[in-house]
Amino acid sequence: MIIGSHVSMSAPDYLLGAVKEAISYGANALMIYTGPPQNTRRKPIADMKVKEAHELMDQYGIAKQSMIIHAPYIINLANCVKPETYELAVSFLTQEIERVKELAASYLVLHPGSHVQAGEEAGLNKIVCGLNEAMQNMGNVSIALETMSGKGSELGYRFEQLRYIIDHVNYPEAIKVCLDTCHIHDAGYDLAHFDEVLKAFDQIIGLDRLACLHVNDSKNIQGAKKDRHANIGFGEIGYEKLYNIVHHPLLEHVVKILETPYIEDHAPYQQEIAMLKSGQFDKELPEKIKRGEQI
Repeated sequence: MIIGSHVSMSAPDYLLGAVKEAISYGANALMIYTGPPQNTRRKPIADMKVKEAHELMDQYGIAKQSMIIHAPYIINLANCVKPETYELAVSFLTQEIERVKELAASYLVLHPGSHVQAGEEAGLNKIVCGLNEAMQNMGNVSIALETMSGKGSELGYRFEQLRYIIDHVNYPEAIKVCLDTCHIHDAGYDLAHFDEVLKAFDQIIGLDRLACLHVNDSKNIQGAKKDRHANIGFGEIGYEKLYNIVHHPLLEHVVKILETPYIEDHAPYQQEIAMLKSGQFDKELPEKIKRGEQI
């Protein structure tokens, strides 16, 4: 199983420190932001110890394709109301694509965007325009559009919406998809019948476009459209469904990334990865993590 989590990329070791953090969790994959997800401040990639990080990844058998980059939240290509917000989204996405190239990564996960009450059709067409502007020099990078929960005016909460974007962009070959378990549960997909969900995904989008899987439980009931992540087995989806998803034979080679919340000040990823590998759910996990115990 190719599995990891979101890890931090901070001074002084940046990418090297992120890889070390992933290894400490028993992971063979990782996801990072190239800078703070809520603003445009960015350090040069040349300062981020990329060569040393790649050497450590090679040492521990972490493939570069298993290093997922997440675009910042401030990118909203669907904004039809404020031209300056849309223009910032296009220019910053273009910059992020170049940073992904410098990191020698393959996938940039992107939230499709929110139409800000302009309507779904207008928002989807605005996303297409923005991608056409930003994707003119992709190299070996693909954008993985993330499935969303549908909160507010968010787009990408139905597979058909992602298909619409793929069908209308100028560079469809460089568009992939990131499937988020919390998001599709909150959007109304029934993960108790995941084979049917995956069949629908394959028919509408195609499994060949599935770049990565965000593995999260949800604090909300199915169809709530709220997007609040929960720790593995401690939400409305539950451990058994998530275990079956990460071990699904059709997803064997898909990178799985945990984005579950910290428990107090403790990252739960080492324990959650071990729990998903073992097939044994530990209902005492939060208390053990609080006490700093390993499993």
